[in-house]
Amino acid sequence: MMALRGSLTFICARLPLFYGFRRQIGLLMLLLHTVNMVGAQIRYSIPEEMKKGSVIGNVAQDLGLDLKRLRSGRARIVTGENIHYTELKTDKGILVVNERIDREELCGDETPCSFSFEVILESPMELHRVTVEVLDINDHAPSFPNRDKHIKLEISESAAIGVQFPLQSAEDLDVGQNALQDYILSPNDNFILKQHANPDGSKYVEMVLQKPLDRELHPHMSLKLIAVDGGTPQRSGTVNIDVTVLDANDNAPIFNQSVYKASVMENTMKGTIIISVNATDADSGSNGHITYSLSKTKGSAANVFSVDEITGIVSVSGQIDYEKDRKYEVRVEAKDQGGLTGTSKIIFDVVDVNDNAPVINIMSFSSPVSEDALPGTTIAILNIKDLDSEKNGQIKCSIDVKLPFKIESSLTNYYNLISDQHFDRESVSEYNITITATDMGSPSLSSSTKLHLKISDVNDNAPLFNKNSYSAYITENNSPGATIFAVSARDSDWNQNARVSYLLEETQVSGSPVSTYVSLNSETGVLSALRSFDYEQIKQLQVVVKAQDGGSPPLSSNVTVKILIQDQNDNPPQVLYPVQTGGSLVAEMVPRSADVGYLVTKVVAVDVDSGQNAWLSYKLQKATDRALFEVGLQNGEIRTIRQVTDKDAVKQRLSVIVEDNGQPSRSATVIVNVVVADSFPEVLSEFTDFTQDKEYNDNLTFYLVLALAVVSFLFITCLVVIISVKIYRWRQSRIMCHSNLPVIPYYPPRYSDTLGTGTLQHVYNYEVCRTTDSRKSDCKFGGAGSQNVLIMDPSSTGTMQRIQSEKSILDEPDSPLEVS
Repeated sequence: MMALRGSLTFICARLPLFYGFRRQIGLLMLLLHTVNMVGAQIRYSIPEEMKKGSVIGNVAQDLGLDLKRLRSGRARIVTGENIHYTELKTDKGILVVNERIDREELCGDETPCSFSFEVILESPMELHRVTVEVLDINDHAPSFPNRDKHIKLEISESAAIGVQFPLQSAEDLDVGQNALQDYILSPNDNFILKQHANPDGSKYVEMVLQKPLDRELHPHMSLKLIAVDGGTPQRSGTVNIDVTVLDANDNAPIFNQSVYKASVMENTMKGTIIISVNATDADSGSNGHITYSLSKTKGSAANVFSVDEITGIVSVSGQIDYEKDRKYEVRVEAKDQGGLTGTSKIIFDVVDVNDNAPVINIMSFSSPVSEDALPGTTIAILNIKDLDSEKNGQIKCSIDVKLPFKIESSLTNYYNLISDQHFDRESVSEYNITITATDMGSPSLSSSTKLHLKISDVNDNAPLFNKNSYSAYITENNSPGATIFAVSARDSDWNQNARVSYLLEETQVSGSPVSTYVSLNSETGVLSALRSFDYEQIKQLQVVVKAQDGGSPPLSSNVTVKILIQDQNDNPPQVLYPVQTGGSLVAEMVPRSADVGYLVTKVVAVDVDSGQNAWLSYKLQKATDRALFEVGLQNGEIRTIRQVTDKDAVKQRLSVIVEDNGQPSRSATVIVNVVVADSFPEVLSEFTDFTQDKEYNDNLTFYLVLALAVVSFLFITCLVVIISVKIYRWRQSRIMCHSNLPVIPYYPPRYSDTLGTGTLQHVYNYEVCRTTDSRKSDCKFGGAGSQNVLIMDPSSTGTMQRIQSEKSILDEPDSPLEVS
């Protein structure tokens, strides 16, 4: 119960009421209403029977609220069984009477009489209790149960003075001063009234004989019993009493107890025996024959219990409901045949049975609730009542302990459902909450209600990719616009907060923006190529994709996509050696004394592709004599496969094809000219044929003449050179070895394979050794690396032997020509 914050006093004046036909008395009524502010109680007092629309009080003023707050908070009256009696005018902030209020119908004889209801406001949520006390006015006159029937009494003339005769009690529905106050008996010589009070404050009367009766003088007597209340004007009710004087029966029945007490369980079945009363009469005969009956009392006890006329057994005849009446009082009468009556009282205490389950009413319920709502947020306000009493009416409210909610009590019979934890819509998007109310009775009764709570989304989750980085592959020479890869991010939020769009972060690739290489579809996350890629120029590029949701503010995350360009076999092998020139021909010279496996030369080729596309293989396509030479499949080395003989042709022409391992494979063809001879003069006559082979389809006659001229020139030149060399060597024979002019081979520069073709590097050294004593030592050629290269210029008239050092050709400082 909240503390009392303020009080106001209202004074209302009732319209004049008439008593009789002459006097009009104005009744001034003092109404006190107490206002409890800020979630407490407001109490008003009003008289009953006010007209519809009469103002009860200014709720807005008493609560300290302005009219805008009442309208914006959707102020309304909730709960209460008597809500129809009042109406809240939110436009004026006043509480008015909605229906005629009859205090007797509302509360019966309970005082004070009041009814309560709650005024609820939303946004923010407020709850205020209003209690309206209904004050009684004297609108009911006392009335006897059977006022149309006379009270008939048969009294023996021998009745002793002081004998009491119970009379019917009058009922007045008003309470307090307006209730029944007094009984008046019409003037007579024989009887007076004696009034008694019941424990509940009601009165009953007995007519007492104060003077003996004389049946001969007055066999019948007619009296009037008048019941008056204390209201202004005073109201009254009358019943006629017919007294029949009988012959002598001077002993009235007497009960063995003046008060009987019994307990009865509510909902006891009809016909159940509760108690037995007993009265005796000292008279004999018919005057001593007793019959029992229950006299009419205030309330409905006479309809609930009955007594057997003969045996005096009291049993249940109606419905017993503890919630309506917790105690019954009845008067039992024992009457003999002579008309004498004895009375006693029976008090029934009703024992409560737990026959009412709690009733749950949902006053307010907020759904959906934002997932960022703090713990302690009020979700719903519940009103739970149990009509039973004591433990049977004590309520325990509970929910599933696994749910992130708890129940707290606020005002009497009010409970708040509040959040106990932070919500996460991505984990649980909705809750089915079962609220169970259980009383403390034995056995306990319970009732439950279900609430379906939805959690609204907040943008608290950034889009997430399945991986931290992706690798995508695309084959070179692709078409612009080709799809490379599709990224996908998932956002566990909902609706707009989960709508993901993709953006390409601006980075540099080889000094150019990445957006010039690829494009990104913002809706689907598909990466597409904007140009055709060349593996030999760019082997990979790295892009950063950002996934951004549609929340406010938006959240995002990045992922790296590594695009690897896959090689295609789009480059044929390139032959580095022997060099194919259009102006001169290169021939390899093989001595006739060459053994099997003699290294003639090596075809050197590369492929700028990578992987299998760069794996090269060498094959002998055509040859003058296939039985003489072979080509190494992997290394391209041309070697003899048998001993060279004098029968072998001097000029040998080999066609070697170099193939890569791509699909489909690409190839290149190189022509290798080989001269089988021990010295240059032996091959002079054959040189002309090289030119014929070179351009055989041209004018044949022209080439024959030209070849003859070249051969002649070469022959003369060779003779001069040979003679000059021999003279020179003869002169130097004392300090140098004498030998034929060495032929220095031409090799291409070392080729470093960065693409994994497997081509080997070679260093060729020549060693010429001679002893100081020998003047005619033969030259020794070191290793398999010695090469003889004959270079012919078909445009000249003689033969020229070109001597090139390895240092100038191969650019290798560690491979000089050494002579010892």
